[in-house]
Amino acid sequence: METYGIEKFGIIGPKAVYRNLTPAQLTEAALRRGEGTLSNTGALVVTTGKYTGRSPNDKFIVDTPAVHDDIAWGKVNRPISREKFDAIKGKVAAYLQGREVFIFDGFAGADKKYTKKFRIINEMASQNLFIHQLLIRPTAEELANYGEADYTMLVAPGFKCDPEVDGVNSEAAIMIDYEAHLIVICGSQYSGEIKKSVFSTMNYVMVKENVLPMHCSANMDPETHETAVFFGLSGTGKTTLSADPGRKLIGDDEHGWSPDGVFNFEGGCYAKCINLSAENEPDIYNAIRFGSLVENVVMDPETREFDFADDSLTENTRVGYPVNYINNAQIPGEGGIPKVVIFLTADAFGVLPPISRLDKNAAMYHFVTGFTSKLAGTERGITEPQPTFSTLFGEPFMPMDPSVYAEMLGEKLEKYGTKVYLVNTGWAGGSAAAGAKRMKLAYTRAMVTAALNGSFDSIEFKHHDVFNVDYPVSCPGVPDEMLDARGMWADKDAYDAQANKLAQMFADNFAKKYPNMPSEIAEAGPKPKA
Repeated sequence: METYGIEKFGIIGPKAVYRNLTPAQLTEAALRRGEGTLSNTGALVVTTGKYTGRSPNDKFIVDTPAVHDDIAWGKVNRPISREKFDAIKGKVAAYLQGREVFIFDGFAGADKKYTKKFRIINEMASQNLFIHQLLIRPTAEELANYGEADYTMLVAPGFKCDPEVDGVNSEAAIMIDYEAHLIVICGSQYSGEIKKSVFSTMNYVMVKENVLPMHCSANMDPETHETAVFFGLSGTGKTTLSADPGRKLIGDDEHGWSPDGVFNFEGGCYAKCINLSAENEPDIYNAIRFGSLVENVVMDPETREFDFADDSLTENTRVGYPVNYINNAQIPGEGGIPKVVIFLTADAFGVLPPISRLDKNAAMYHFVTGFTSKLAGTERGITEPQPTFSTLFGEPFMPMDPSVYAEMLGEKLEKYGTKVYLVNTGWAGGSAAAGAKRMKLAYTRAMVTAALNGSFDSIEFKHHDVFNVDYPVSCPGVPDEMLDARGMWADKDAYDAQANKLAQMFADNFAKKYPNMPSEIAEAGPKPKA
């Protein structure tokens, strides 16, 4: 039996080893093994059990002398010793002995100058299908000449850690050894852990090669090839707004900005499904078909039709599919130097301008701040919006100090004259807690289009004193009154109080997290009034 060299990781005597099976073969294997069921669209549907999202408290980086000084250690980047890592790795390898093993050999990084080879070794066929569709798939020739992987990942959700014995926090562990080029994931079946571990690896190694890694989506004009990138946390519209039928989609989540342009780290997309509709997000809706992996979306057991509004398993329902399932995908996933950078936020306080223009210092401020806010009512006792500040719009995946990435962004903005806008896809005319409505997607799309095509270059802007940004007084396709955040509130005093409250949250967060940032960046942020 061909084992493709997995014994070097301690996996001895597997029941069977499959390498780079087709999506059809992997779907058949998953069904044979009872891992999931088919929907009426042909997509493979699984439930992931206890873990329906990432588990940040279970993520570790192996602390070795070679990487110690590079890592921003703390609550996000937790250290684990090489001894503990090796012990768990050994147990996972032993667990995989005598079992079916599924290998995917693929690539991260569409630009060949920066491509890294990743070998993913899975216990589950469904998870191997997921990563097959999410990474860049090799051609037959590339697979024949693949050679040794740059990074290897062992994924065994069925192996549960013993926290007391293994020195971790729960039954799950997501561990990266940057020096040994090895990643181990166990205890969690949530496939996003595999994807984000690749991302976290690229976010370390790309910096060494003068590439800015970005948690963003990207698209480009099919004629001029002018490129735009969209930063934003989950729920802000990053995937939705980048899937613009009038532009080519480079990728929806993970990119590098090199001296030559932007390139996708991935070959697939991982989209949220909650409240998905064919009307609002037709590209994602139509991508849920044979070859896709759907996680935790409830189906009618008889008709196998999805109920995208059902969040009984989790609100974080997901689908993974290859980027070529999007009709206007740019393949390979490469674009030019970004002409426009857009930061997306979903402000549930309802006070940020729907769109505002940022200078270089303000852009760096909002980049390191990474603000969005969550709705009230997600937890008992919470009656007002909850702010979220995720450094670089992707704090859990950035192993180095934020200043490293921020300085790289600032240098690129200055060098290329890239314009930056902050777009609020959240609530308008009041807070979410008070029953206000979200900004219409059609209006947000019109604002983004104006930012991309240069319409704002000839439009008057006003300064917002509290948030210290400039916002346009008009925009094609958007009623003028929808651009004035304060004007949309019936109670202006209530707006002022809420805006000042949020501005103070910005200031407090920045002072606490980034005390050593240059003063010109700190001064570019919101200005709460005493």
